[in-house]
Amino acid sequence: MDYERARAVMVQRQIVGRGIRDPRILHAMRTVPRERFVDVEYRDMAYRDRALPIGAGQTISQPYVVALMTMALAPSEGDRILEVGTGSGYQAAILAEMGARVFSVERHDALARRARRVLQELNYNVEVRCGDGSAGWAARSPFDGILVAASTPTIPNPLLEQLRVNRHLVIPVFNRGMGQVLVRITKRPEGRYERRELAKVAFVPLIGEEGWGEEKRRGW
Repeated sequence: MDYERARAVMVQRQIVGRGIRDPRILHAMRTVPRERFVDVEYRDMAYRDRALPIGAGQTISQPYVVALMTMALAPSEGDRILEVGTGSGYQAAILAEMGARVFSVERHDALARRARRVLQELNYNVEVRCGDGSAGWAARSPFDGILVAASTPTIPNPLLEQLRVNRHLVIPVFNRGMGQVLVRITKRPEGRYERRELAKVAFVPLIGEEGWGEEKRRGW
């Protein structure tokens, strides 16, 4: 399979075709070899408009959702970004290709080890650890942006605390009436937050102390 051509077609049809025009995002998605982040048996499907299984009951998000979340996060070169839910490592690679310094937390040790290996082989500067991502990564905070690749019943307080002022947290939130909604939370001075709903999505649940483990609800 000509992966380079498939990558170019994917970007044009699935990303540009849905209105995403940011040249940095398009360059990253034309560059990062998505086929390296899926199992061999799925490599010929790597550039299809769909999520794919990666083991441990997890998935690699469809390309458009990766692009949409990246656009909402609006990372700049040199930003320190926290990713919750490393999964395959593909989203982290996109952010690293854009010049971000990525810190990623994955709950499943096998996925964390595999993602770390692939990212290192591709020379992406991403720090991956296994742990409860719902609690963030306090030792590496504060962050210029936080991206969560799993749905949560509420916005975890540790993530809000670890985010710099005037920067974004992008996260799928479960809404009882609508299902999962991708939300961007912007942290403002004096403890204020702005919320913008972006799209309906479908993610695996965020398991952890601040996720579905306790099913806390704080009125968001």
